[in-house]
Amino acid sequence: MKINQVEFIISAVQPSQYPKDGLSEIALAGRSNVGKSSLINKLCNRKNIARTSQKPGKTQTLNYYKINDKFYFVDVPGYGYAKVSKKEKQAWGRMLETYFTTNKSLKAVIQIVDLRHPPSKDDQQMYEFLKYYEIPTIIAATKADKISKGKLQKHQKIVKEELNTMPDDPIILFSAQTGFGKDELWRTIGQFI
Repeated sequence: MKINQVEFIISAVQPSQYPKDGLSEIALAGRSNVGKSSLINKLCNRKNIARTSQKPGKTQTLNYYKINDKFYFVDVPGYGYAKVSKKEKQAWGRMLETYFTTNKSLKAVIQIVDLRHPPSKDDQQMYEFLKYYEIPTIIAATKADKISKGKLQKHQKIVKEELNTMPDDPIILFSAQTGFGKDELWRTIGQFI
C-alpha cells in the first residue's frame, strides 16, 4: 500500500472519545516492548509517527493514527508489563475489553509476538480472548531479522502451536529493521479495510 498521509488523531480511554467518522480500525496488540510502535512506523514509512520507547508500558491509551484518510491503526496498551500497579492493569483491562467488544469500526487485530521466543501466557490469553469474541486476527511475528533464514519456519511453527491458531489466521513473519514481511502484512490488512 502506498502511504500518502499518516496523522496522529487522538489518545482515547473511553468510547465517547473514539473517532465518529465510521472509518475502519485495525488494532495492534502485543506485550509491552514487543515492537508495536516500530511496526506502525515501518508500515507507514515514518521514523516516529508512533513513539518508540526503551521503557515498557509507555502506551497507556488507545492511540489513533489515520492512514490515507481511509482507516485507522489503533495502538493499544501493551499487556504483561509487571511494573504498573494492579489497579492500573485492571483499568487498562476494562478499557481494552470495552474497545475490543463494543467498537463496531474494529475490523481486525494485528497481534504482535516476538518470533525469537515462544508466545507467553499473556500472548495466549490475548489470542484466546480475540477468538472468543470472534475478532479477525493477524499474527505478526516480529524480529524475524534476528533469526537465521533456515530456522524461520521452525519458529513460525512454534508460534502457531503455542497460540493454537485457527487455520484462517495468518502468521506473518516481519522485521521492522529490514522491512521483511511488510508487503505481505499490507496485503493481509487490505482484506479488512
